[in-house]
Amino acid sequence: MDKIKVLLVDDHQIVRDGIFALLIKEREIEIVGEASNGDDLFEKLKFIKPNIIILDISLPKMSGIEIAEILTKDYPDIHIIIFSSYTDEETIYKSIRAGAKGFLPKDSVRGDLVEAIKKVNQGFEYLSKKIPNTIIIDYIKNSENKKNKYNNSKLSNLTKREKEILKLIADGLSYKEIGEKLFISVRTVETHKNNMLQKLDLKSTIDLVKFAIKNELINL
Repeated sequence: MDKIKVLLVDDHQIVRDGIFALLIKEREIEIVGEASNGDDLFEKLKFIKPNIIILDISLPKMSGIEIAEILTKDYPDIHIIIFSSYTDEETIYKSIRAGAKGFLPKDSVRGDLVEAIKKVNQGFEYLSKKIPNTIIIDYIKNSENKKNKYNNSKLSNLTKREKEILKLIADGLSYKEIGEKLFISVRTVETHKNNMLQKLDLKSTIDLVKFAIKNELINL
């Protein structure tokens, strides 16, 4: 049976030595190389074809996230496991979005590392048991909500008059100038603005301007 070929990427020799020591007795796994940064890694990949790359995030010159994005695009047959001391929601989410198939904290035990390598090599995804699924789910939901904040599907919620006022706000006119232009009072302009904030689920005038730009209601 072919061994799972693993390449280690971490800028600390002691970490690479530690991973090597954990895996040296595994008959199904073979460490075929190591690198300390992105340049070093891509140079090694000219001569070495690993199945798995165990990749740190905090690296000189190029981050692990940036490296993962390149690997996913240019080396789709290589699977990536992020092995990091950073385990916050954003880091995990960015790692997954960059193409990593596995994520492990650096304080993981040997059994978890071995399991991750085998699972990922089989085509599965592996997330450390130390990371609650709810953390990822909540972060993804929040990120998607932020991404959809200025979604044009909300544009239909506005009346013709509100869209007109929104364009003028985005063009930089004051409430007084808008009132004079449309023959309405400043108080009416403010009321329309507040209604738009509520309908679009936005918080400020700046948000309204961003919404108008995002949905091409004004020309920059």
